[in-house]
Amino acid sequence: MLTGSGGAAGFALTLALFAPGVLHPRAPQGAAPAGPGAPTATAPGSPGAGLIGGVLRRGDTGPAVSELQARLLRIPDVYAGGAVDGRFDGRLAAAVARFQVWYGVRGDESGEYGDATRRDLESRTSLAAG
Repeated sequence: MLTGSGGAAGFALTLALFAPGVLHPRAPQGAAPAGPGAPTATAPGSPGAGLIGGVLRRGDTGPAVSELQARLLRIPDVYAGGAVDGRFDGRLAAAVARFQVWYGVRGDESGEYGDATRRDLESRTSLAAG
């Protein structure tokens, strides 16, 4: 049970720290917090949208996700039979996590396509016809 003004102040601070958008560990300093369902790297359907400095994760959609899917299909057995449909679903997250483990990628959360995973995947693949 909380008693006195010190306990109430501590409780209020605890609530504030867990409020959406507060102290998010991946939010760049000075960036506005993203609301629920906000895209993390691309706006769905944005032509030419890229991943520069962003993270793609489960639930994201758009051309950057399609590019990720196409690149993963070029790595044997990582995303075998996966679709290039621009949707970051559980199957794609598992493929990203598999790629990270198999190739020793560190620096991104498991199953999330961040800068470290992107650099490694791009160094191993090309989207040129061939």
